[in-house]
Amino acid sequence: MNKFRLYVHLLLLGTMLGSYAPAYAEKSVLEATELMANSIMQRHPEAWTMREFKQLKEPEWGYPYSLVLYGFQKLYLKTGNEAYLAYAKQFVDQLIDKNGKIKGYAVTEFNIDSINPGKLLFLLHEKYQDQRYLVAMQSLREQLQWQPRTTTGGFWHKNIYPWQMWLDGLYMGAPYYAQYAQQFNESNKSFDDIAHQFLLIESKTRDAKTGLLYHAWDESHLQQWANKGTGLSPHFWSRSMGWYAMALVDTLDYFPAKHPKRKELIRLLNELAEALLKVQHPSHLWYQVTDQGDRYGNYLETSGSAMFAYAFAKGVNKNYLPKKYQQIARDIFTGIVQGHTELDNQGQLHLKNTCGSAGLGNEPYRTGTFEYYVSEAIRTDDPHGLGPFILAGVEISAFK
Repeated sequence: MNKFRLYVHLLLLGTMLGSYAPAYAEKSVLEATELMANSIMQRHPEAWTMREFKQLKEPEWGYPYSLVLYGFQKLYLKTGNEAYLAYAKQFVDQLIDKNGKIKGYAVTEFNIDSINPGKLLFLLHEKYQDQRYLVAMQSLREQLQWQPRTTTGGFWHKNIYPWQMWLDGLYMGAPYYAQYAQQFNESNKSFDDIAHQFLLIESKTRDAKTGLLYHAWDESHLQQWANKGTGLSPHFWSRSMGWYAMALVDTLDYFPAKHPKRKELIRLLNELAEALLKVQHPSHLWYQVTDQGDRYGNYLETSGSAMFAYAFAKGVNKNYLPKKYQQIARDIFTGIVQGHTELDNQGQLHLKNTCGSAGLGNEPYRTGTFEYYVSEAIRTDDPHGLGPFILAGVEISAFK
């Protein structure tokens, strides 16, 4: 057994008492991150097969894959390992034809989830100068131009979810919108619109008592899951706040330094971070239903926790959050690795205890109750957890 393998075994057994030993420092985080990425590639030589439970026959354009592959692109930029870039490129090239048309994509669905994979195109277009990528990027920007909105200007989550804003949707659309607006020199109106999305949903979903954000808001108050007085869904879901936190730090990468709303977005990040710390478990993770502790059926969930690790780490690296979040992010990552990963006999690392999916409405109808959130499938190696794990590892490895 080589030294690194032995180190990982010790780490997984939790014998390193609370954090990485000083001798390994940031390098150990990057090594664990690369081990996870390499394990994914070994298990799934083609990225579109990573959602095994779906038993797909062909690739699909979807955000779970891009969540992981965006992490691979960041890992490529960190390490220079072309294999990580190639893995993401292969996925994109299987779904964009010679004319730049995205396979299976229908703009009229106005599914904001479909915008998210477009983030992979910026780096690929920059590196390869392939016009297919540019055409696809433009088609996704066109969707945002016509995306249905609430009467107060918030993007609907999908055409099948009228009048609804979900926290998830901020991650799906805002970072792409901001990067496109910056790269193609759009006016400040685009950034005004992006800031409005964040501020609007925060104003509607923030709980005055805890500072936490409810999963979704139905402006019409017509959904069965919606509170008849407020339009809010009934519970706090950790991953939905993870989506929102990641959306903030990623969008800020492209937000003009002098834009009057930039400080407001940073304020939102700080306020949410402080609220989350009040309900963090001693193991440094968060529960699936964030504020319900060890209520029967609730469990410590890895995707939302990894998302918070990423947002906190990047927030420190970009000077949006106080320095204390550096150690907090480290502790979250350590808690996930020690308590929620395992190394198999082939040397592959696996991530456990990830909620497979959760939403509201649709068929069969998802009610948003506590019982609903804890009844969704709990999966190992689900992309919703793998992507944030890699992103968090890259950001933590950049600590100074």
